[in-house]
Amino acid sequence: DRVAERRRDVEWVEAAWADPRTRVFLVQDGRALVSYDPGPALVMVSPEQLPQGPADGQGGDRYLLGVDEDGVAYFAVRGTLPAMEGAEPASLRRVGALLNDQDSGLLTHAVALEHWHKTNPYCPRCGTPNELTAAGHVRMCPSDGSEQFPRVDPAVIMLIRDDDDRVLLARAPSWPEKVRSILAGFVEPGESLEQAVAREVREEVGLVVSDAQYMGSQPWPMPQSLMLGYFARARGDQELRPDAEEIVDAAWYTREEIREGLESGRIAMPGPLSIAAQLIIRWYGAPLPDVPPF
Repeated sequence: DRVAERRRDVEWVEAAWADPRTRVFLVQDGRALVSYDPGPALVMVSPEQLPQGPADGQGGDRYLLGVDEDGVAYFAVRGTLPAMEGAEPASLRRVGALLNDQDSGLLTHAVALEHWHKTNPYCPRCGTPNELTAAGHVRMCPSDGSEQFPRVDPAVIMLIRDDDDRVLLARAPSWPEKVRSILAGFVEPGESLEQAVAREVREEVGLVVSDAQYMGSQPWPMPQSLMLGYFARARGDQELRPDAEEIVDAAWYTREEIREGLESGRIAMPGPLSIAAQLIIRWYGAPLPDVPPF
């Protein structure tokens, strides 16, 4: 429970912070301390156990993340990660698929807030340094009273199938040579999600698609996206015309070709943390062979 209705209740937030049951973890540049024994987990402490310093729980950015079913409150604090035996700093991309659902969700929430606060220190109207409020979910300008809320950039990611139920996979120029994945792109102003699917596919590989069907979404705070997953169809008689600036190569793959490519090491797929992998797995019909855990 993100307890959004409590964020502006200063007395409640301070009482939750003072509760010895409350759990807190530090976040720095998108990373948090993670221990691996007995299994991957965020390193959490009570507020009084936080390392003392200029960015500790009493002086640094503090984000209320929510309350669990037992009434335990969870916070993240922007601060310096200390050296700790048995733990290491880890990014969401590194451990998001390894953590349990609660820890993964808490880290996703904290990383998104930390990035937004770091990149929005000034009022966009008058340039005055703004202030954190609402338990870390709003920045308010002390000069003109305007409020700014965390920014989320919607992006569509789509698995395209042809008449023979082959899947379209491509490689972006910045990716490792063997990696293949599905297409994605940001939603433009005044555009529906389905229009974005059609436009991005046309721009990136020259195909006209139809029958866009929503599958699910995933927060992707790297740095501030929300990925919205779709299936869509393209006639198989269309010529692939990859945009040279965005796509190195693109091709249709059968399930057998993907299995053989993964088992031989000729191609690699995104890890299961990503919605890209989940879309591919849904089409493939089974877990992908030889895919790393992250």
